[in-house]
Order: sequence, then C-alpha cells, then structure tokens
Amino acid sequence: MLHFIKQLLGSSKQLLQETNSMKKFLIVGLGNIGTEYDETRHNIGFKVLDFLAEQEAFTFESAKLGAVATFKHKGKSVVCLKPSTYMNLSGKAVKYWMDKENISLENVLIVTDDINLPFGSIRLKGKGSDGGHNGLKDIQNVLQTTKYNRFRFGVGADFSKGKQVDYVLGKWDDDQQKAMPERLKKSTDLIRSFVFAGVKNTMNQFNGK
Repeated sequence: MLHFIKQLLGSSKQLLQETNSMKKFLIVGLGNIGTEYDETRHNIGFKVLDFLAEQEAFTFESAKLGAVATFKHKGKSVVCLKPSTYMNLSGKAVKYWMDKENISLENVLIVTDDINLPFGSIRLKGKGSDGGHNGLKDIQNVLQTTKYNRFRFGVGADFSKGKQVDYVLGKWDDDQQKAMPERLKKSTDLIRSFVFAGVKNTMNQFNGK
C-alpha cells in the first residue's frame, strides 16, 4: 500500500512538472553584445525583445550566458533571452536556459534576421535549414535538430557580392527606421500569438503580413 502511494505521488509530481513546462516558453532574440552592434540589422532579435520589454514593462537583467527577463501572458510564463555569447555561439545559451527552466523544444522561439526576405517581412516556421545564418547554425548543432521554431525578420539583401557581412552589421537606413515601429509591433504581436495560440495558428495569421 505504501509503495502504491509513493508511485501515485511520483506520478502526480511528474504530471505537474509536465503541465508546468507546457505553460513555460523561451523566446530568444539573436544578436551581438556591445554598443557597436546597436541598431545593426544582425541585431533585430535584440531589438524585437527590447520593444516587447517596453510594451510589457519588464527589465532585462544580466545572468549566465545572457540578459534574461520573464513576463506572464494569459497564464503562460515567458522567459526572454538575449544571449551574451555573440551570434556564432548562440546555441550554448539556448540550451542552458532550456535546461535551467525546463522548457520543451516546442515552446522555444528563436527571433533572427534574414537576408532572404524583403525588409520588414516576417515569417514563422517550425523547422528548416540554417540558411547560412551562423546563429541558427550553432543552435542546430547544439540542439542536434532542425526542428525548432524560428521567427525570421526580413532585412533585405541590398548589397553587392562579397559585402554581406558589412550589410548585416550595418545600420538601418532612414526609410527602414521610419517603418520600424509598426514592424516591431507586428513582431511582438506574433510572439504573443505563438505563446497563446501555437505555431500553426500563428503562421496562418502572420506569415507574409
């Protein structure tokens, strides 16, 4: 009888942990630390999360492998992470905070720049290749899967051959700066939808908008 009760309590504890983990999400904005990278196209992941922080009135604090903050959205706990590992080692920070917060892969969303999309275009996918993006490449290598959610923010490809690095590490032009507030709002609406409605519903609502 005692053994049965212990089994029952163990099962209940595991079920509670699994239920709680389903209510917790990790949103990772990719970028590089340092003032020299502020307002660069490659740092759009940081910029989106900073805009979300303004809307939700939370503050990032320095922690292991990144700046971290948490907020609640419709009963869900959302952990926001801006890795401090620099872009090429993003996977280390993602894996650490997934494990620390016991967050399942399906509840992780990576926010990143994409030169293959026109400026301001937003696209959510549940899997795919790294597309030559070093941050996504490292996340794929560390997690050993391509099946993770990524939110790609288009930065365009207005550069000549051999100038890609200069372009993505360059600053937004005046027209892009003017359009940015509306695009950032759309981006944070997408994040909230991902948390509340799931990846498929969010893809249907936001992709191409």
